[in-house]
Amino acid sequence: MRDIVEKLLKVEAEMKKRRASDELAKYNTGEIRHEKQLAFHRSDKRNRWVFGGNRSGKTECGAVECVYMARGIHPYRENRRETCGWVVSLSAQVQRDVAQKKILKYLRRDWIEEIVMLSGRRDSPESGVIDFIRVKNVFGGSSLIGFKSCDQGREKFQGASLDFVWFDEEPPKDIYEECRMRVFDRRGDIFGTMTPLKGLTFVYEEIYMNRFNDPEIWYEFMEWNDNPYLSGEEIGALERVLSEDQLESRRYGRFSSGAGLVYPEFDKRVHVIEPFDVPKEWQDNISIDPGLNNPLSAHWYAVDYDDNVYVVYEHFAAGRDVDYHASEIKRICERIGWQTDAKGRVRALIDSAAKQRTLAGVKSVCELFYERDILVNPDVDKDLFSGIARVKSYLRRDNGLPNLYIFSSCVNLIRELKSYFWGSGDLPRKTDDHCLDEMRYYLMSRPKKIQPPPIKTVIQMDKEKRIRRAMRRGGEMM
Repeated sequence: MRDIVEKLLKVEAEMKKRRASDELAKYNTGEIRHEKQLAFHRSDKRNRWVFGGNRSGKTECGAVECVYMARGIHPYRENRRETCGWVVSLSAQVQRDVAQKKILKYLRRDWIEEIVMLSGRRDSPESGVIDFIRVKNVFGGSSLIGFKSCDQGREKFQGASLDFVWFDEEPPKDIYEECRMRVFDRRGDIFGTMTPLKGLTFVYEEIYMNRFNDPEIWYEFMEWNDNPYLSGEEIGALERVLSEDQLESRRYGRFSSGAGLVYPEFDKRVHVIEPFDVPKEWQDNISIDPGLNNPLSAHWYAVDYDDNVYVVYEHFAAGRDVDYHASEIKRICERIGWQTDAKGRVRALIDSAAKQRTLAGVKSVCELFYERDILVNPDVDKDLFSGIARVKSYLRRDNGLPNLYIFSSCVNLIRELKSYFWGSGDLPRKTDDHCLDEMRYYLMSRPKKIQPPPIKTVIQMDKEKRIRRAMRRGGEMM
């Protein structure tokens, strides 16, 4: 009898554990629901699109729709025993950081039969690039969720017969048309979730304007206020860092004629200053975006007593190994008198991807730096949009002056700030951003800025003046 009770308790504990990790079970099932996400799932059209701003909840419903279909548990559609579908991202990196991450969030581990990787390790799929996931279907058999990226070219999208295709952001027209052919014979579904940043493209003409009067087309706009999980405080913070033009697409998901610089607030005449000797007590941290063939970027950051951040030195080099970079970082620290611990070791922040071991190496980049006395901390906040908002808050001049100054010797960081544009989809162009990435990691590691103290009265200032005068006299006497 005791054995039976123990087994029942174990089963109950396991079921409780699974329910706690079942994100799909929590999706739009509480008292607060995202009505426009539900409208997307309820639509019976075969070509459905959500045009939404950042943080509007559009990507969540695309990922959930894929899992519903793969598992055979769609609450509003006739389910199939087995399905085969694609998740299409703009690039492999965007796939890893956005769509793939969302799919894994809603797929319970015991639903997954197999994961095949294009790069990275199967036991850590979120850190690599997935080729496909084989998912248990509730009616028996298994479904396939494959991952594609637009930068592979149209030829990689030929030949398959599919039940669904999800476009995470707007694809090129030729790939969209090829994917429509892939679902044709099985009467499958096309659905897309995107922020319309490319202007008046074919999606505007064929989906929004529906110039061919296709009865299977459905679309919805999502904006920040539609997302019940986005607080009013966060909406206000996002509003303050975007221009009117940017708000049209990034808040409301509306089509416009184009998009511009990510950091229009940056003004070289204001934010770039000539180097000076930084007081020892201002020294704060180093931040690193690692690269071997790609450039490795590292910057030295200081903070004054008024919470202003200074970027005071730069190391930027491509095609060099960890030995070279570690040696250069230590050499620069010695040259500028940067703080080290009692053993002469240097501490720094680093991209969290650096703690992953690759198939080709037995040690991670973090471990390699540690062995060379660079004590890197990979626990950084990589949320892109929050990081961009944080950088903007340091660049802005709400009180007449910014809170971020860059030494003129940091030429690569200055160049990237001047040429960082919003690209296709919901992200900036993934080129020339190594300096900007590690600057985001650093600024996101700092406490949120607090309101400045109230202005001192004349009496308070006079009192402080007298104290300073008395302290000087005391020093002279000694």
